Amino acid sequence: MMTMAKLICILVLAVLGISMVATQVMAKEAQYHLDSGRYGPGSLKSNQCPSQCSRRCSQTQYHKPCMFFCQKCCAKCLCVPPGYYGNKAVCPCYNNWKTKSGGPKCP
Repeated sequence: MMTMAKLICILVLAVLGISMVATQVMAKEAQYHLDSGRYGPGSLKSNQCPSQCSRRCSQTQYHKPCMFFCQKCCAKCLCVPPGYYGNKAVCPCYNNWKTKSGGPKCP
């Protein structure tokens, strides 16, 4: 009888733990979808470009060229992707602007 009560307690605790983890995962996923609206095309005003480019270029060793091209791209596209690298899909203009040789223009 006592082992059955312990088993039920363990089962209830496991279900609670799993539901807490699932809730946190869903909350993070929902937050990502909410945040992605902040980064889409036209999501910035031109006066926000310097601070967003500072964030974007903060971890590169090529800070000056990164800032130059990021601000140029931001002025045209009015968006800067989230993070320090990648994530360009949320800003198609930023992603699709290429150099003459076909490389990415925007960092």
